[in-house]
Amino acid sequence: MPWLQIKLDVLPDNAEQYEDLLLAAGCAAVTLQDREDTPIFEPDLGTTPLWSNTVLTGLFSADHDLDATQAFLHESHAQLFPNSPFPKMKTEILEDKDWEREWMDNYHPMKFGNRLWVCPSWKAVPDQDAVNLMLDPGLAFGTGTHPTTALCLEFLDSLQLEGKQVVDYGCGSGILGIAALLLGASHVTAVDIDPQALDATLDNLQRNQLPKDRLQVFFPEKAPVDQADLVVANILAGPLVQLAPTISSLCKAGGQLILSGLLADQEAELREAYSGQFDLDPVTEKEGWIRITGVKR
Repeated sequence: MPWLQIKLDVLPDNAEQYEDLLLAAGCAAVTLQDREDTPIFEPDLGTTPLWSNTVLTGLFSADHDLDATQAFLHESHAQLFPNSPFPKMKTEILEDKDWEREWMDNYHPMKFGNRLWVCPSWKAVPDQDAVNLMLDPGLAFGTGTHPTTALCLEFLDSLQLEGKQVVDYGCGSGILGIAALLLGASHVTAVDIDPQALDATLDNLQRNQLPKDRLQVFFPEKAPVDQADLVVANILAGPLVQLAPTISSLCKAGGQLILSGLLADQEAELREAYSGQFDLDPVTEKEGWIRITGVKR
């Protein structure tokens, strides 16, 4: 069944009111997009920043009366914003697609470093003799397509991980922790605030036919404080700075640290937060994102 949609160019201050109007008109879903491609990579905690030119899209069922909704929006605008012009509006038919299938069809095996492949669980592996990580991310972050995940996977592939204890802080889909296990690590402690991430990590552990006792998942407040040989945290700069004492304490002396989820201009802030306990390497950059690695003194 096709869908109908209404697109409105709105000012940030008006976006919430128009979102409410679309929902009141029977909208099934509302999305907000940037008209001018001005990314907001890391908003402040507790904030929901919007772009200076925001496109609000309301999705309606095929049998919805768009004419009545347009009239409702005009009338409501006149009451709410009597001194401003009605925003630019566009209506269109959205082609019906199996969006999950379309995403799956375009997600292909990817190689990281010399040994490691990340392979969608529904596709054949390209090299049976490689280290193949079978992945279905579900609703969690981490497929290997984002530069920060790729940077971490490439570094993991370069390490000698046999017998090592690993902490994956902010595990998402479990991709980094499971990669470490497949590359020889003996045990991984996976930590995340999102229950869907913990579920996805356990699902992917089973998908790779790894024993349950080699990876355990925890919410941060329940995570053990045992020190590991390697700590990897691919989250965002703000949380990495705030969590620096916790993340640092989880790494044993002589252990290695991998930090990512960082933009190039955030390097100085992260170095300041971690250089007190770690000898940090020069950063590695990929598409404007960076990876910071180091060894604990």
